[in-house]
Amino acid sequence: MASVTQDTPVGRRLRHIKHIIIVCSGKGGVGKSSVSTQLALSLYASSPTARVAILDVDLTGPSIPRMLGLDGHPVHQSSDGWVPVYADGSEARLSCMSVGFLLKKKEDSVVWRGPKKNAMIRQFLGDVRWGELDYLVIDTPPGTSDEHLSLIEHMAPVRDRLSAVIVTTPQAVALLDAMKCLSFTRAVNLPVLGLIENMSGYVCPCCGEISNVFSTGGGQEMARREGLKFLGSLPVDTELVTLLDAAEVSESQAQDEAREGASFKILSRYKNTSTAPLFSKIVEEALQSLQNHTSDPSLSSS
Repeated sequence: MASVTQDTPVGRRLRHIKHIIIVCSGKGGVGKSSVSTQLALSLYASSPTARVAILDVDLTGPSIPRMLGLDGHPVHQSSDGWVPVYADGSEARLSCMSVGFLLKKKEDSVVWRGPKKNAMIRQFLGDVRWGELDYLVIDTPPGTSDEHLSLIEHMAPVRDRLSAVIVTTPQAVALLDAMKCLSFTRAVNLPVLGLIENMSGYVCPCCGEISNVFSTGGGQEMARREGLKFLGSLPVDTELVTLLDAAEVSESQAQDEAREGASFKILSRYKNTSTAPLFSKIVEEALQSLQNHTSDPSLSSS
């Protein structure tokens, strides 16, 4: 495995990354990008030394830059490749890369065919100066398309570090699409850390009570039926939605925030939401599952 890793540009670039977690969903609109953002923030907060990066390969709908308050930040070129954008400023423990950073205007559309998408993903993996990381979280587009196949193909040299998290909502149509996503992971032998049921209930912004506006429990039942670990359920939290939707700050503001203290404000604001403690438990379950997969490589997506 080590020799293969050294033989490819992507393998050489990713060889210092311990764990790569691909976040996927069967359909759009289930909150996959918000889950990816929370996963990156929670992993960052899990240890004072944790180094985390988030790669946005939802090429036609990049939303990670805005959720992290990084819209409008430029990507710089160095002698060692592209320098990712650091969400935590001078600490440089949470980096991000997205096609959103490369657009002249954030409302510009990305109209690309498969080969160009494939080339962009290869460039993200092989040309970005990721450095040493504990976790690389990859936010993918909904479904199972060119982007997913490109990821699996290009990261073949580091397959032993790959795993996935599946995101669904409790409704029957979302669960059906989540099954297709699970089928994909099994077809490519990608280990699944577990399943998250998002939008399971609604958090009242006044009293904090959770009401089941939609159905609930479908994701947990799917996990039980398919032999997956159920990582947990997340309600619709208007406070979180507002935070991630209005997280945009200027580059000078981000630098000012970095000078003010050890943590950046998006993280401190996130910790004050009702969802943060719920997601912290989800991360604990995911890390336990990750440890199990690492100690027993024969485990896969079941």
